[in-house]
Amino acid sequence: MKLLEERIREDGVVLSGDVLKVNQFLNHQIDPDLMYALGQEFVRLYKEESITKILTVESSGIAPAIMTGLIMHVPVVFAKKQKSATLDGGLYTAKVYSYTKKVENTISVDEKFLNANDNVLIIDDFLANGQAVKGLLDICELAQAQVIGVGIAIEKSFQTGAELIKKRGVRLESLARISSFEGEKVHFAGDAEND
Repeated sequence: MKLLEERIREDGVVLSGDVLKVNQFLNHQIDPDLMYALGQEFVRLYKEESITKILTVESSGIAPAIMTGLIMHVPVVFAKKQKSATLDGGLYTAKVYSYTKKVENTISVDEKFLNANDNVLIIDDFLANGQAVKGLLDICELAQAQVIGVGIAIEKSFQTGAELIKKRGVRLESLARISSFEGEKVHFAGDAEND
């Protein structure tokens, strides 16, 4: 998605450790127009599917997920990273290791929001090592929900996340695929000679 790639080139900052900082528009300050465009693209990619729920993990996946849900007119469920006093029923849980924060979290979804009748589209902001998506796939498996696909805003193709998802037989659609951060610049898959 050229619009997203342009925004990453303009406002993204490459940090050490293969980390891309996009807090200008995605995960601290949010550009609602851009998030709406992402939602439109996810809807275009999955329009032939009978999606009943969108699933993400807090917090940076919520913005693109909610815009996709708005356009599809389906509920958006987000897995919580911390136990809340309001979560008093049964929970589906999974362990997720955060690459950027170097911590393991237990994510959870209330059982009443996900079940065997659901056709789920997982949406997230980043795909690097795939741990967040793996956790969401595990939760869907516990709920016996059918995963229709995974939609990612920014994929770091040089890391293992995409392979992990494809090995599970799940359709993956990423809107911006980064092939490297060589020279502390963002290079996208398909760039002519990687710039």
